[in-house]
Amino acid sequence: MHPRRPDGFDGLGYRGGTRDEQGFGGAFPARSFSSASDLGHWVTTPPDIPGSRNLHWGEKSPPYGVPAPSTPEGPEEEPFPGGSGGSAPGQSSGEGRWEQEQLSRFAGFGIGLASLFTENVLAHPCIVLRRQCQVNYHARHYHLTPFTVINIMYSFNKTQGPRALWKGMGSTFIVQGIALGAEGIISEFTPLPREVSHKWNPKQIGEHLLLKSLTYVVAMPFYSASLIETVQSEIIRDNAGILECVKEGIGRAIGMGVPHSKRLLPLLSLIFPTVLHGVLHYIISSIIQKFVLLILKRKTYHSHPAESTSPVQSMLDAYFPELIANFAASLCSDVLLYPLETVLHRLHIQGTRTIIDNTDLGYEVLPINTQYEGMRDCVNSIKQEEGMLGFYKGFGAVVIQYTLHAAVLQITKIIYSTLLQNSV
Repeated sequence: MHPRRPDGFDGLGYRGGTRDEQGFGGAFPARSFSSASDLGHWVTTPPDIPGSRNLHWGEKSPPYGVPAPSTPEGPEEEPFPGGSGGSAPGQSSGEGRWEQEQLSRFAGFGIGLASLFTENVLAHPCIVLRRQCQVNYHARHYHLTPFTVINIMYSFNKTQGPRALWKGMGSTFIVQGIALGAEGIISEFTPLPREVSHKWNPKQIGEHLLLKSLTYVVAMPFYSASLIETVQSEIIRDNAGILECVKEGIGRAIGMGVPHSKRLLPLLSLIFPTVLHGVLHYIISSIIQKFVLLILKRKTYHSHPAESTSPVQSMLDAYFPELIANFAASLCSDVLLYPLETVLHRLHIQGTRTIIDNTDLGYEVLPINTQYEGMRDCVNSIKQEEGMLGFYKGFGAVVIQYTLHAAVLQITKIIYSTLLQNSV
């Protein structure tokens, strides 16, 4: 057998000969090692391949361990920085981009959490006082401005402690959870859609509103129990557990539990005002939210072109328009439906033997002894006995609630902008 090695092969000097010259067009001739220095250079230094380690044509890699020469643009990179080759710049930019994305996600989560905290926790004292004023038909002071509301809040806190302003907060979360769970279960076992697609039709809208109506019906007895917890005076209120709302709601639904007076309205007579208020609130909120979001997006598009938008502004435009739209939707729906909410709360609280705080004095308690026969009778009685402003009792609490919410959103936006500017 003839050996496959070509003639003159010495084991070190052969690198392909004419084949390499043809492959590179003669620009890089074959190189043979005829001395020990060449051999050491070959062993300790990687071959000079154009394009590797950002080399330019005609440059050679320095021997291993020798510092790289500096260039007018700055010192060259080390051939093996930490054993990672020439990928350090790519890794640093990738890590910076990853850190920026993580910061953006964390900030977005923080913004949503701050908004949720403001709506359900920080504004809960406003909800408590607002409901107490709505069901107090004895009240001479309507608390239409935030100044009187702040004064009465201070009186409650002084006489009963901070718990008087945060009572029933756990039950409000329970009612929201029951509503979400009921909506999910009903949509799973029925063809009713939870969301409306962009290509909607009247049938789909009707089915979606039917799903919302059924959800409000399921959550209605628990809403009544939560309403009682938020308006009942802390002076005579027992330290009930967090699941007391569920117990009272089930008892209200099956007609058992705490005894009520004969003036208690049956749940069937409460279905229409409850569903009417819930569906109208949802429709108004959805329309206002879509409208405000559309205006904000158009305003952002015209004022900040895509090519001139900074990273900070682009991230702000990604989160805050939706939060502002939700804020405007909740504000408009609460203001427009406030008279209907007053009627609804009085119907739910009637006959439950609930004792509330005196919103005129800030101390003492008052019983609820209304005798409304239904929604129409309640509307007529309020109009005749308390006037048109009687539907807006406690409206100053709404002003405080949404002023506080707007302030928290603005502060969150400032903090978020500062964090992004420091990270960019």
